[in-house]
Amino acid sequence: MLLEIKSLILKYNCTMSKEKKEEKPFVNPIDKDKIAENPHLLPYAHTVGGAVIKPIDKGRVKGLAVSAMYEQTEVQLDQIRKQVELLAQQAQKVHDRVRVSEDIYQAEIGFKPLIGHTYHLYKKSNGTDVVSMVGPDEWGTRSPYQFTATVRLLSDHTWEIQE
Repeated sequence: MLLEIKSLILKYNCTMSKEKKEEKPFVNPIDKDKIAENPHLLPYAHTVGGAVIKPIDKGRVKGLAVSAMYEQTEVQLDQIRKQVELLAQQAQKVHDRVRVSEDIYQAEIGFKPLIGHTYHLYKKSNGTDVVSMVGPDEWGTRSPYQFTATVRLLSDHTWEIQE
């Protein structure tokens, strides 16, 4: 049985080698002078349905990018300017509160002021200041002092001007 298999393999190999010898070499029907070997490397479309490829105007692209960059940075700088102005306003308000607080703490106060309560600042005829719980409309027909401001004591012990 083993002998029969070996003889069959030998016959098969012989017929295959004869068939290979009878085959003709392959001839490409496409003319190499008219067709590119690597069309994907061409800088233009190589078929009718191919995408149109146009060269990029690099100067225009850079010009548009630079103008967009300037516009965006100007927007950001405007935002920062507004934030700086807001911070300056807040700093000015704090400075004003400190100045008013210094004036009030130099004034005569005949009681212990409580945080969150409203008081009134007056100027006496001799030029000194006085803090009172009585408002300008509560004195009756004639106030003994000249009204300066209505103030409120804040938790940081500064005074906020309300009127």
